[in-house]
Amino acid sequence: MEILAVEDMTFTYPKCSKPAVDGVSFTVDSGSFIVLCGATGSGKSTLLRMLKRELSPLGELSGEVRFCGKPLAELSERSAAADIGFVMQSPEQQIVTDKVWHELAFGLENLGVPQSDIARRTAEMASYFGIGAWYGKDTSELSGGQKQLLSLASVLVMQPKLLILDEPTAQLDPIAAADFIATLKRLNQELGLTIIMAEHRLEDVVPVCSRLMVMENGRLIANAPAEEVIVSLRERPDILCGMPAASRLYAKLEEQGRSPLSVRDGRKYIEENFFNSVRAVKVEKSEVSSTPALEYKDVYFRYSKNSPDILSGLELKVYKGEIFCMLGGNGSGKTTSLKAAAGLVKAYSGSIKVFGKKLKDYKNRSLYRECLAFLPQDVQTVFLKNTVKEELDEVGADISGFPFDFSGLMDKHPYDLSGGQQQLTALAKVLAAKPKLLLLDEPTKGLDASAKLEFMGVLRKLRENGTTVVVVTHDVEFAALCADRCALFFGGQIVSAGGPAEFFSENSFYTTSISRMTRGIFDNAVTVEAAVELCRLNGRRNGSVSDKKPTSA
Repeated sequence: MEILAVEDMTFTYPKCSKPAVDGVSFTVDSGSFIVLCGATGSGKSTLLRMLKRELSPLGELSGEVRFCGKPLAELSERSAAADIGFVMQSPEQQIVTDKVWHELAFGLENLGVPQSDIARRTAEMASYFGIGAWYGKDTSELSGGQKQLLSLASVLVMQPKLLILDEPTAQLDPIAAADFIATLKRLNQELGLTIIMAEHRLEDVVPVCSRLMVMENGRLIANAPAEEVIVSLRERPDILCGMPAASRLYAKLEEQGRSPLSVRDGRKYIEENFFNSVRAVKVEKSEVSSTPALEYKDVYFRYSKNSPDILSGLELKVYKGEIFCMLGGNGSGKTTSLKAAAGLVKAYSGSIKVFGKKLKDYKNRSLYRECLAFLPQDVQTVFLKNTVKEELDEVGADISGFPFDFSGLMDKHPYDLSGGQQQLTALAKVLAAKPKLLLLDEPTKGLDASAKLEFMGVLRKLRENGTTVVVVTHDVEFAALCADRCALFFGGQIVSAGGPAEFFSENSFYTTSISRMTRGIFDNAVTVEAAVELCRLNGRRNGSVSDKKPTSA
């Protein structure tokens, strides 16, 4: 049964000549799990907002959206608010109350639901999501994963028929993201909830979706089961690079037919088709200086006198000219460590040195003059002007060599950009300061896979020019490809560090999908490229194609 129909939708923002959504048509059956993907700025977020009447942006619209057979404009206020749920990328933009229990009840209170029903429905939802332990907490005390789970629960307590999510895992660590997607799968399978989800991190969602939709330049270029879409995109490496690791491995080995999607299916494919006498590829270690660019020594920090320590005896050295990635759970202290290095918060014990000099010895803001720059997770805090052009002109940003086309964005307000576009604009602005030490907090948030590869090129070029880069990220694939060293943050400390091949090979959860897929078959394959090389070196069991066939299996 059809729950949603979009017919020839075209939408153009004010003062823009090019539509953000261009002639899009599709239908959604009740109980479907639809994943929407596409490049940064392709129109995904705009399309989703057009499906929720209260969030539809201003602009010129043509075409029609029907929900349960009715045009959106004809839905009652109650039906429009409750029957179509929307979870945003940033939970901070959606949480409106001070207490967890009140956030769960807020929507129902606005619908005029009787108090006894509110108590029953919030209690049931809190139990389903395991929220009971922090039911009475302040929302400001929650971790990023808890906030996103609360946002989802506060929407679902209104019992929507359709749930729309706009990159809900963008700010979650790998474990929290996997748990969140597993929750969505349960809701879809156990409750029959219809889900439409825009996402860049496709590893966990593509294997469970019923249809994959791909957008490009505002148009819908694919809409079919995931296996069919991936086969049809074989000649589009810019899109294929964002697909699950098993699919990328399959494509790079020039296989034909149905592609594996999950880690389990990818592992089965390797075991059944390739020898494994060659266990590992040679890993060349990056040469970096022995001189620290950033040094933490026994650093302690807490946000208030009676709160627990966020940084607890942090010891770390980041050396000149290296790209250093820090991973770890939400609330483990990663972002706080960057803020402390940037002088935005002050440790109550220990010392932090930048290029051998204590922070307190940088006088008159000299720390920020061609020395250190910090790009925060919430990049909107970087924007001060009314247009992108004004933002870039203010700092004299040189975008001539930047791997992103700003030409269509110059007259837009920074807040009107997609999440990925905001990220790249803020980065261009920060780089104008020509820092020798660059601190980045979740810089790939909102970026599609192709844009991430270009972003890596920017960081590598900075490194070649002597810039030291410290990145806090939840994106393990990005860290495995880009970093010289990686570290795991836990309990306000660094608990392990090493080169990507060593680091990710030893981890079970903070690791890449290809590492989980090849563990026990190969020894240090943490990227798709390494796995492809090992498959080719070992040769096929059927002997059909082989660069090198080993003498024994």
